[in-house]
Order: sequence, then structure tokens, then C-alpha cells
Amino acid sequence: MKTKQRRLPRHVRERQLIDAAVTAFSRGDYHTVSVEEIAEVAGTSKPTVYHYLGSKEGIFTACVRREMERLVETIRAAVHDPAAPLGDDPLHRGMQAFFTFVVDNQESWTVLYRRAAVQGEPFAGETTRMRDRVTEEMAELITACTSGDFGALDPRDAQLLARVAVSTADAFVDWLLENPDETPDTMAGHVTELTWSHLRARRPAGV
Repeated sequence: MKTKQRRLPRHVRERQLIDAAVTAFSRGDYHTVSVEEIAEVAGTSKPTVYHYLGSKEGIFTACVRREMERLVETIRAAVHDPAAPLGDDPLHRGMQAFFTFVVDNQESWTVLYRRAAVQGEPFAGETTRMRDRVTEEMAELITACTSGDFGALDPRDAQLLARVAVSTADAFVDWLLENPDETPDTMAGHVTELTWSHLRARRPAGV
């Protein structure tokens, strides 16, 4: 007697399909990747992909949003890690988590920054929202880290420093990926030191 195959919960099936779509889109441009190709990577049919994720635009948007959430949550978890050693710099932890994520999830990074950012709307807007969220996280972190040593930090200064940190990290990603002898820890150290140096230079006299 043939055993009936158990149907996967919808959220599990959607995750599997998005995994396949991220892989497919990391290999080719949005316009050149077909839904058939995504279905092939997922080991399923084209109608199944459409059923769970909708149009091709919907599929790509789902990929960008999920990978954005994964990146933001990875950084947030590292920054607020309750098991971190006392005195450990949370900004360094956040940056190290960012670089580690990129190294360990290069397909994801390709979709977020090599594909979405150059496709125009609505995909470029998704990438911008991701950067804004990461920048806000960094601004809150910098404000919390500097409240005692640097006096009351102006919110605009915190935003500026957050943008410096995020932009510097972006610029260092290609270097990290092209130079395997570098590590997420050393890259995080560079970004952290540059950020704190900039802050020290802006510190009011006597503080």
C-alpha cells in the first residue's frame, strides 16, 4: 500500500522556495532568471512557485525582505547578546556579526546589494529601507555607548556616526570577500576604530 506523503506546512514550503529563489537570483540578473529556473532549483513546478509566492516581482521582493530581516536580526542579536563579556564593545560585535553574515551568506548579500539595489523600484526601495533600519540600530547603539564618556550626544551626531559606520562597512565588504586572509573580526575592528575616532574628533572640549 502506497503511503500518502505528508504535506509540508505553508511557512516551511515558502521558506524552501525563497531559499531556492535566493540561489537562482544570486546566479543571474533579475530579468534573466525565470520562474522555471527557480522551480528547478527548488525541485518543484512553476505553478507551485506561483501558488506560494505570486508573481516574479513578488518572489524577488520576498527574497529581499526575508534576507533583510535575517541581516538586521543577526546584527541586533550580536549587539544585545546577554552572554557577551563585560566591557566588550557592542558596536564591534554588531559589525563583526555583519561581516560574518556576508561571508557566510554570499548568495544573500548578492541579492540584497548586487541585484536589488540596481533594479529600480520597488526593489531599490527595499534595500534603502534595510540600510535605514541598520543605520537606526547603529545610531541607538552609539547613543547608548557614548552616554557616559562623551556627554549628551546630539541625535544628529549619532545619525552621522551611524551612517559613517554603515557606509564604511559596506565599502569594506568587497575587500573582505576578495581577500580570504582577512577576517570579519579584523574588518569589524577597522570600522569600529574609525567610528570611535570620528566621535572623539567631534567631542566638545572638556568632555
